[in-house]
Amino acid sequence: MHWSLELIISLLLLIGSSFALIGSIGLARLPDFFMRTHAPTKGTTLGVGSTLIASMIYFSVTNGRLSVQELMITIFVFITAPVGAHLMAKTALHLKTRPISKTRNSPLDKE
Repeated sequence: MHWSLELIISLLLLIGSSFALIGSIGLARLPDFFMRTHAPTKGTTLGVGSTLIASMIYFSVTNGRLSVQELMITIFVFITAPVGAHLMAKTALHLKTRPISKTRNSPLDKE
């Protein structure tokens, strides 16, 4: 394998693991439910997506053909993670989950 491909794969793995770590820290540290749904969703989408793209490049170069499994998993994660977070946020709004007092322009504050 050429060194430039190894560099690209390594960078994608570092970027993916960084986003996953930041999303995990955000889940643990953010004070509000609505904020907690934002950080892991972005971390999952970008972190796992970058890792899967690195895996797709590696196995495509190694096997000599396009790795379809990683491509399908990446598309699935990119579609389902934001939709899942949106549904959780809509459910929290329906249940009238209160945001922290520092959150401005909350639709629940107008009731």
